[in-house]
Amino acid sequence: MLSFSTDSAFVWPLPVAGGKYAVRLQVGVGAAPLLPTAYEPWLYLTPAHLALQRSPTEPLHFFLEEADHRTVAQLTVFETADGQTARSPWQAPFGAVQFADDLTPEALKAFLGVVHEQLARRGVRALTLRPHAFSYAPQASARLTQVLTKLGYAVELAELNMHLPLAQSYEAHLHAAERRRLLKCERHGLRFEQEPPLLLPLAYEFLRRCREEKGQTLSMPLERLQELFQQFPRQHFLFSVRNAQGEWAALTVVIQVSPDVLYNFYPASPLAYNSFSPVVLLNAGLHAFGQASSMRLLDLGTSTLPTGLNHSLLQFKRHLGGVPSLKLTFTKTL
Repeated sequence: MLSFSTDSAFVWPLPVAGGKYAVRLQVGVGAAPLLPTAYEPWLYLTPAHLALQRSPTEPLHFFLEEADHRTVAQLTVFETADGQTARSPWQAPFGAVQFADDLTPEALKAFLGVVHEQLARRGVRALTLRPHAFSYAPQASARLTQVLTKLGYAVELAELNMHLPLAQSYEAHLHAAERRRLLKCERHGLRFEQEPPLLLPLAYEFLRRCREEKGQTLSMPLERLQELFQQFPRQHFLFSVRNAQGEWAALTVVIQVSPDVLYNFYPASPLAYNSFSPVVLLNAGLHAFGQASSMRLLDLGTSTLPTGLNHSLLQFKRHLGGVPSLKLTFTKTL
């Protein structure tokens, strides 16, 4: 007879697969699956990272368990202060549902059905989910999109996310203009370097000035960025391009989202270096770093600004050899 531990709060058996599954809800910061996960959680879905996504209410952690054996899916939901709406993630590039490769659409749909029911009972009227780009896990993204569509979710936002496949040559896929700029950087003595985290305050000021020149702002304060570096030192990196005099020509913050995915999170360069385009050299270094670390892809992110699509940035990423994939944000009325 199948059984499920009741050591933690609320458990609801699912009427699928012969009662093989149950949904567990844990409430509060730092909650973790009671059973081993059947997948490697993305960085943003780990208990430690979720604990740093500080929302005005306690997070709700839903876990799909396979009869005292393993956790096969998870979804952490953050409610707004008024309790009317909820979303996943709260403060991260993506969140939503992660699940085992062998989980059936039927079980995934039943799992989300319980989530919807419990949120509705709490007075939540709408739920927004922002999963990772399709390039991270194409089959999982397709399965989740199919299930969400059947459950009545609408696509609130569709973005193009660009990435570089690390199995292929960087220079071979550069646009001719960017290849010339790469050679120009090398001729003038610009070089790629990894910087120590202790330079983060200076780097942050450099990034801020670069964004300010373009009429943009940074999405997080220095204190938040320092906290991420302190909590996840093996997943956060600071890389630069320095000129022949040792001054910064470009900088970026890079996040290792999983063992095989690297995310170029905060690239920036002063307008004075536009003729060199040192970000091309910066990405060359990141590509080499990712390859040497046996990673699969370098995520260049979306090109969406608060005002809409940044066409010039999207074109630049294409010129780097960037490959597009969808990144969807879903919303459902409960």
